[in-house]
Formats: sequence, C-alpha cells, structure tokens
Amino acid sequence: MQKVIEPSGGLRARLIEYLPAIVRAVPFAAYMVVLALSPLLGGGGEGPPPLWLYPAQVGLVGLLLLAFWSRYDELTGSWRNALRGSLWVLPVGSAVFVAWIFLDVPVLSLGLSPFQPPRDAAGELVLWWLLVRLAGAAIVVPLMEELFWRSFLMRWIVQADFRAVIPAAVGLRAVLLSSLVFGVEHQLWFAGFVAGLAYAWLYMRSGNLWHAVIAHGVTNLLLGLWVIATGNWQFW
Repeated sequence: MQKVIEPSGGLRARLIEYLPAIVRAVPFAAYMVVLALSPLLGGGGEGPPPLWLYPAQVGLVGLLLLAFWSRYDELTGSWRNALRGSLWVLPVGSAVFVAWIFLDVPVLSLGLSPFQPPRDAAGELVLWWLLVRLAGAAIVVPLMEELFWRSFLMRWIVQADFRAVIPAAVGLRAVLLSSLVFGVEHQLWFAGFVAGLAYAWLYMRSGNLWHAVIAHGVTNLLLGLWVIATGNWQFW
C-alpha cells in the first residue's frame, strides 16, 4: 500500500508546486488552441469568421480567468493600489499603439492576414460583434497575456520559482527573450517585440502587473478603434 500512496502524494505535491504556472498558462493556451483550430471551425479563410467564434474564444478565456482569479495574487489588490504610480501607463500604451501602426514594414512582419469582419445581410458591419471584439481585445486579452508573458514567463526564465522573483530584479536576458517570443506571437513581430519591452518596463519599474495590463489594454483599444475607423482590418 505504501508504494501506491506515495506516487499519489507525489503527484498532488507536484500539482500544487506547478499550480501558479498552470493558472497563468491555461487561459493563454486555451486562446491559442481556439486560434489554431479556427481554420477547421470556419474562421481561417479570407471571408469573415463565424459570428460565434471570437465571442466563444474570449468567453472561454474570460471564464478561466474568473475561475482562477483568487490565485492571481499580483492582481487581487485594491484598484487604489493598481493605479498608484501609474503616470506612465497611458503614455506608454498610446505610444505602443502609434509604433504598432507605423511598424507595418515587410521586413519587420510575418505578413498581415486578409481578415474581414462579419457583416449582416445588408452588408453592414455587425455592431455587437465589433463591441465584443473591442472588449475582448481591451480587457480579456491584456489580462491573459500579461499574466502569461510578464508575470509568469519573464520571471520563470530567471528561476523556476518565478513568484519569488521581484519584477525589478528581472535581468535583460529574461526581458529580451520573453519580449521576442511575445513578438513572434504576432504578425507584426517587431512591433510586438517593442510592445513586450514597453510592458515589461512598466511592470519592472513599478512591480505592479496592473500597469502592464492597463497599458496593454489602452494599446489594444486604440488599435481597435483605429481599425474600425479606417477599415484597416488586416491589423486585426
């Protein structure tokens, strides 16, 4: 009986040990899995994606974030603490948006997608879908990505017990590696790399992950509004 109990206890201990990493990685993994499956689900062609696909994608991620929320110790403080010392958040988020649209250079990109938004039978844009897309990009995605890329991966590169790593103590190697991989996740990889550096800087200077999350949200909100206003759908 001893041999049976020990592996079970060992597995439980391992799960507890890795739980901080798991709860930060699972929402991001879920988002990427749905994205990878989108061609099979009807969203990977040149036409508009199915109306349900993006809402289902961000809805799934949102539910996972809510389920794990109590374990995100760096985000569960008061809003007063979240906004303390946030002078640079809006300027940095806005600057990343400007850089994003001006770094649309072939050598600095992996190519932009021929994305088209859903339209109704009269050819008009589907307003509720655009609102969901904006909310997902400005709220759900920044939370999901900053928890994974900055809170987890950037500090994990320093040491496996990443929660013991003070953001200000993260070295240049970890910042560059995590920002580069973050950039490659995007079609405009160099713009993504610059964004990763900017959000990492905010997190490191303040030790407050909310600063990176809010700046990321500002970038995505401005980009989404600009895409809708100009019709540059390929940036989505």
